[in-house]
Amino acid sequence: MTPTAQLQNMTGRIGALLGILLMALSLRAAVVSVPPLLGSIGPELGFDSFSTGLLAMLAPIVFAAFGLLTPRLIRWWGLEKVLVTAVLLAVAGQLVRSLVGDVSSFLLLSVITLAGYGMGNVVLPPLVKKYFPDRLAVVTSGYVTMLAVGTWMAPQFSVPLANATGDWRTSIAAWALLSAIVLVPWAIQLFKDRKQPRPDMPLVNGLVAAPPAKINPWRSPVAWGLAIFLAGNSAQTYVYFTWLPPYLSSQGLDTLTAGSMLALFAILGLPVSLLVPLWVPRLRHPIIAVLVFTSFWITGHLGMYLSPAQGTVVWVVFAGLGQGTFAIALLMMNLRSRTTYGSGVLSGFSQGLGYAGAAIVPMLFGMVKDATGGWSASFAMLGICIAVMLTGAVMINGPRKIEDSPGDAGAPRPLERVV
Repeated sequence: MTPTAQLQNMTGRIGALLGILLMALSLRAAVVSVPPLLGSIGPELGFDSFSTGLLAMLAPIVFAAFGLLTPRLIRWWGLEKVLVTAVLLAVAGQLVRSLVGDVSSFLLLSVITLAGYGMGNVVLPPLVKKYFPDRLAVVTSGYVTMLAVGTWMAPQFSVPLANATGDWRTSIAAWALLSAIVLVPWAIQLFKDRKQPRPDMPLVNGLVAAPPAKINPWRSPVAWGLAIFLAGNSAQTYVYFTWLPPYLSSQGLDTLTAGSMLALFAILGLPVSLLVPLWVPRLRHPIIAVLVFTSFWITGHLGMYLSPAQGTVVWVVFAGLGQGTFAIALLMMNLRSRTTYGSGVLSGFSQGLGYAGAAIVPMLFGMVKDATGGWSASFAMLGICIAVMLTGAVMINGPRKIEDSPGDAGAPRPLERVV
């Protein structure tokens, strides 16, 4: 490779890294920036208990739908075009919903916003594999960390921003600016002539094996395992984000303290996001890491149920560290695929079904509590989520890749020589 080509390749990788990290930072803003503002948004737009609950369910439902759709879009348009489309949808949805005056329009535009971010969820793992096949662990660690930072940052600053401007609409619209910045590096990547081949396909005797014309994730134990694993993990996380403050308030803690415990839970995703991608690839059996973080989940659940008012911080810390299982799920999308295309299919399928399965658990958690008059049966549901997650972990523990499963189009194409 000539010095000029090397410089162009390095410049492209820097731009891609910047785009991946900025996208990860903005992915959760639309989801977690709205709930802290509902005290202002609700009375003005007319939110009631039903519409508030529906808003809480939109994220996993829309993420599920577009998780299953996005791999097909990637196949048609390519990764960069799908990402730019996702960002445009997210920016448009956020800006316009800051202008509406009724609940229905706000919910509809929230769907458009979340559709963009749902596509972004799926595209990020294969982008990492495409641009950084030789730095999967480090770049995954970076982007999962930015996800955690964004999850903390949006609820932390939404209310102060609204107070400073005197309007919740400005706060909602401001997060669109963060998403819009993502367009800059990816617009450059989209129109840049990238002729250099990337080593994102497996080599066999000096030849690179092209991926199958089509991978069918519905017939892949790896894809099903990762979807089941992600469903069990995400269900627990959504339960905590939805029910931790009201549960702690019902146990005698004041509203401010209960809200602070949720913020603590959210920020604890940061250290495990840094650790997991650097540690897990070194393990021959990733289930070892899963069991470590599962023990944190179990300790947090039990402590929260048995002694919520005493040692609350300790139990929240344990549950928060349990979020390392989510970082494992994101990492496995690349560790259990050989190609960029395989990573995209695995990412879309596992997130689509995983979020769909997780979407109903927070709602059932509250319904079971109301039906039984206590929290015991609801906390028992978290035990079921643990069992589901571990089932998926066993299925993805082996070295099998999604490309090893039969596809609709039959055998892989012939080997192609690397030039």
